[in-house]
Amino acid sequence: MIKGDLEKVKVYSTMTREKQDLKTINNKRVKLFVCGPTVYDDAHIGHGRTYISFDTIKRYLEYSGYSVFYIENITDIDDKIINRSKEIGIDSSTLAKKYEKRFIEDMHSLNVHKVNLFARATDHMDEIIDQITRLIKKGYAYETEDGVYYNIDKFEDFGKLSNRKIDELESHRDIADTEKHNPNDFVLWKKREAPEFEGEPKWDSPWGKGRPGWHIEDTAITEHYFGPQYDVHGGGLDLIFPHHEAEIAQIEAVSGKKPLVRYWMHTGFLNVSGEKMSKSLGNFITIRELLKDWDANVFRFFVLSTHYRSPIDFSKDSLHQAEKSLNKIQTFNESLNTLLTNEFENPDELTDKIVNANQKEELPSKIMDNFFDAMDDDFNTPKAISSIFEFIKEIKDLNTYSMGNLLTIKKWFNDISYIFGIDLNNTDSSETDSSSDDLLEIILNIREKLRENKQYDLSDEIRDELNNHGIEVNDS
Repeated sequence: MIKGDLEKVKVYSTMTREKQDLKTINNKRVKLFVCGPTVYDDAHIGHGRTYISFDTIKRYLEYSGYSVFYIENITDIDDKIINRSKEIGIDSSTLAKKYEKRFIEDMHSLNVHKVNLFARATDHMDEIIDQITRLIKKGYAYETEDGVYYNIDKFEDFGKLSNRKIDELESHRDIADTEKHNPNDFVLWKKREAPEFEGEPKWDSPWGKGRPGWHIEDTAITEHYFGPQYDVHGGGLDLIFPHHEAEIAQIEAVSGKKPLVRYWMHTGFLNVSGEKMSKSLGNFITIRELLKDWDANVFRFFVLSTHYRSPIDFSKDSLHQAEKSLNKIQTFNESLNTLLTNEFENPDELTDKIVNANQKEELPSKIMDNFFDAMDDDFNTPKAISSIFEFIKEIKDLNTYSMGNLLTIKKWFNDISYIFGIDLNNTDSSETDSSSDDLLEIILNIREKLRENKQYDLSDEIRDELNNHGIEVNDS
């Protein structure tokens, strides 16, 4: 299954604003960290877009011969979690565990299986406190009455990822505090010993009982598992500022090593029918709500039909189009499956034949190569998908190809299925009820009568519509 060409993969880095050859710190090994969820509610389709994208990226890197270790953090202590727990009257830890479990279930439902480690913030409190302590000793952090803050004026590169200058920043206060050196200094540790914080979760620290700020969790986790430098950091576009800027400032200050990572990768925004998704607009869609009406394969195909860096617009129409397109690929694959299973009664023999297949003499192999060229080019999934449809169009009739060619095509489709994390077998074909079959037969009979009466334009229109819905009709 491994393609084995490590020299061709290019990655667009947000830091440099250009595509670069993927050069890892350790040969053939990729250390990948992606910002995970804050677990106070069910994950939404925007989360799904980001994690499907990075799941596919890891799949392709593995296919290309890399060994990838993928960590995702779980923010299980945060103001949002505490406020929500107070609203519904349950312990914040119980709430976080509940939604962490539901998040992982949602990821499995979307066939997002490639995360090696989910790292909870609360499991790394010692590492968090240690990193803050070192930042204070190095002069990058200071203590006030209500917490410990990072002094952004001390870090000359602050804003280099987002291209923002410190003196142009609008004040973003984590908590109201008149002792901050700069209004934009961000919190590393929140003191919680005052009576108004009674009942909230807190940990012992050199600065009193309290809890960490959001930004410090990630760098404490990545430093613990990956060291001060690693290969790829991913997340949504909305995290660049201030979250990822804060991560850079923290770890590069405490370690003295630059850069934190070689490549910053960010997924574009997901909108719903042209508008930003929000509960106030009534267009907020959880993954669980989505999967009540749509197959997970369709949603993955919809996500991958847009480049991971580009914005994506979610609507019923766009999902219907994704469903039709996927169904066309699945129908082609099912025809291929039928020819192969008719030839090989022993499934194990067929599997062995597919694995070792490599006969391309009669095939449009350039189109097949285009799929991998697109994926090598910053994981350009929409361009890769275009090559699949171009290939199907070029093949025309599978019956005209040798068994060696058919096995090679099947191997290619199996590779695509693995890389995209999508089942290309049309699982609904066996469940089509008799009424649907009867309706299709009526449509085909009408079309045949139109052809007999030489009404070719209308009969061709019916044929094209059926093809668009994944029902192939050939006039031969």
